[in-house]
Amino acid sequence: MKKILALLLALCMVFALAACGEPAPAASDAPEGGDAQVSDAPEGGDTTGDKVIKIGVFEPQSGDNGAGGKQEILGMQYANSLTPTVEIGGETYNVELIYADNQSSNDKAVSAAQTLIAQGVSVVLGSYGSGVSIAAATAFGDAGVPAIGVTCTNPQVTQVSDTYYRICFIDPFQGTVLANYAKSLGATKAYCLAKQGDDYSVGLVNYFVEAFGAENCVQEVFQEGTSDYSSYVTNAKSNGCDIFVAPVSTEAAALIIDQAATQDLGMPILAGDTWDSNVIVGAAQGKDNVKIYVTTFYQEGGNAEFDAAFKEWINSDSVNLENNGGNDMIAAVSVMGYDAYYVALEAIKAAGSTDPAAVLAALPSVNYAGVTGNIAFADGAKDATRDVAFIKYCNTETGVWDLIGEQGVE
Repeated sequence: MKKILALLLALCMVFALAACGEPAPAASDAPEGGDAQVSDAPEGGDTTGDKVIKIGVFEPQSGDNGAGGKQEILGMQYANSLTPTVEIGGETYNVELIYADNQSSNDKAVSAAQTLIAQGVSVVLGSYGSGVSIAAATAFGDAGVPAIGVTCTNPQVTQVSDTYYRICFIDPFQGTVLANYAKSLGATKAYCLAKQGDDYSVGLVNYFVEAFGAENCVQEVFQEGTSDYSSYVTNAKSNGCDIFVAPVSTEAAALIIDQAATQDLGMPILAGDTWDSNVIVGAAQGKDNVKIYVTTFYQEGGNAEFDAAFKEWINSDSVNLENNGGNDMIAAVSVMGYDAYYVALEAIKAAGSTDPAAVLAALPSVNYAGVTGNIAFADGAKDATRDVAFIKYCNTETGVWDLIGEQGVE
């Protein structure tokens, strides 16, 4: 009997040791979806076991549009720090932001979207960049997860999927505003530059050309990975153009600005909302022979109370400051990210549920007075009614954006 007991005890020890040696799954491992990166929740996220509703943040934190994506996220994080909870059916839920980096890549966008879907988000915010939004739209639609486009302006974003809504103006409007402003500057022949295969820049250039007149435009595209833009600046000059239209990423923009200064371009540069960034101001500062005008969603100074509080929040954390490009200049995309967060909360409250289907059904009824203006959806529309763009001038002496005015389309 003693031998039998000893044998049983030995076996138990073997099994116990085997169990102890089994590696536990790492809490930080990214879910399936490969390159999509999921970040920890910022302040305001739940760690207590209380009721939680998850909002997905589908934004580029790397790649060509990483700088803009980080600034758009800042607005969402600031809003979450102010309003970290929401009332659903008489109960308080903590709002947790779940992040997936789409890496500014259409190829990575679907896996980033699937990552958020797998995490059980009730609604998604983003993205900065139309191409990644279009690429991911079907994934969100197939899963029945509502997405709120923040600054993705290509019309196709909300056309591809029944679940994609949007709170910004769109490119047929923006392209016409740019064309009208070019004419007001006296321009008669436009040089138009876009990135090959980029839905945003190609689309916006097309709408500009349509409004300005194709017969008055010289069009070129550059390839992925281009780092030398000297030939494009040369071509604009040699073709006798008097306006340079380049609604491209901030990375490409900084290089174009350098060449425009080096070659003394001699004509204004027009761009869309992507250029509304302190990255552009930094690249242009001190280059007095470069004149840049942009269309965008908000001008710093438009809401003094918001601006002061947001700047204080940015300066309170070195990571916030770094993600904003190293200073506290307010990017319009940050303010749009802020408004998008509250649009999502309004939809959640109206739904009275964390169920994505209920949130989706409630979205069309949202009417929210945002910092960037009123946000509401006309009957059957998935694009909010937006009929005004801000036009800014890059002051190369002071290093700030000067407001030229607001412009609509008749």
